[in-house]
Amino acid sequence: MAAALDSVLAQSFADFELLVVDDGSTDNSRAIVGAHDDQRIRLVANDRNRGIAVTRNRAVGLARGDYLAFLDSDDIACPDRLARQVDFLDGHPDVAAVGGWVAWMDGDGRRLGTVKRVPTAPDDIAAGRLFRPGVINTTAMARSAVLRDFPHREDLAVGSDFDMWARFASVHKVANLPAVVGMFRDHDSRATGEFASQVATVRHGIYAAQLTALGIAFTEKDLERHFMLRRMHKVGFTPDGDYLDWSEAWLLGLQTANRVTGLYPEPAFSHELGVFWAKACRHAPAPVRFLASPLKRCAWPGLWKLARRHAAMAT
Repeated sequence: MAAALDSVLAQSFADFELLVVDDGSTDNSRAIVGAHDDQRIRLVANDRNRGIAVTRNRAVGLARGDYLAFLDSDDIACPDRLARQVDFLDGHPDVAAVGGWVAWMDGDGRRLGTVKRVPTAPDDIAAGRLFRPGVINTTAMARSAVLRDFPHREDLAVGSDFDMWARFASVHKVANLPAVVGMFRDHDSRATGEFASQVATVRHGIYAAQLTALGIAFTEKDLERHFMLRRMHKVGFTPDGDYLDWSEAWLLGLQTANRVTGLYPEPAFSHELGVFWAKACRHAPAPVRFLASPLKRCAWPGLWKLARRHAAMAT
C-alpha cells in the first residue's frame, strides 16, 4: 500500500485529492496512510469489511474532483499517469473515461517482462465488451459525474469492475492511452481455485446479459465455450473439430444479430469476431478451416493471407 500511495503523491500532476477508503483492514494500512504528511490525503474508513464493490462505490460518491482515477492498493501509478489522462480528457470532451496499458511486477515490486496491452480506440473497446473488459480498472480515469451513473454491482464479490465497464462502454466512449501508465502486481493466488470459479460465474452472467440484449439464444455450455474463446492461450486449450464447428456458427450468429440490433459498432465488432475465429483456428491448428470461412476477411488485415501461405505449405 505504501508504494501505491508514494506513486500517487509523486505524480507530475499535483492538483488532486488522494481519497483512501479503508475497507475494515486488520493490518497496518491506516498507520501507513498516517505516516504520509500530505494535505492532499483524505482517509475514510468503512465500519467493517464491505467488499470491493461497496468500497469503490463509496469512493465514487465521496470524490470531489471533476475526474476520478482508480488505483488498487497493490499497484503503482507511473509518474505522468494523471497528467497524461487529464490532458486526454480535457482534449476529448466526447470521451467519458480513459485507461492505459500496465506492466506486470511480482509480489516484491520487481518488474516482469510482460506488458498488458488493451485496445485504445473507443469503437474497438465497445466492440470487445462482449468478450473482455475494455479498460483495466486500476488504470482508469473517468468523469466523476458520469461514473456515478454506473455503480459497481454490490452483489458481485468479484468481477464488478468488468460488469461496470461493460455497461459504461455501452453508453459512453471509453479510450485507452497507448502507453504503460501503471504497474500491476501479480500474486500466486490470482485466478486460482475458488476465485477462478467465481470469476467464471460472474463473466457468464455478464455475457448472458449482453447476449440477451443482442437477441441470441444460448445455453450454459455456450457461455462456457464463449468464455474459452479468449482463454485458449492461458489454459492451453486445443480446439477440436466440434469446437471449431460451434465457434464458426456462434461467431457468424453474433455478427448476424448485430446487423439487426446495432448493439456494437461496426466494422469493429466484425473485426473482433474475425480475430477470435483466427485464434481458434491457430490453436487447433487449422489454417485451411480458417480460410474456408467468411470470417477470415473480418480478421486482421493480411492475416488470412498468412494463413493461406501456411495452408499451402501443409499440402
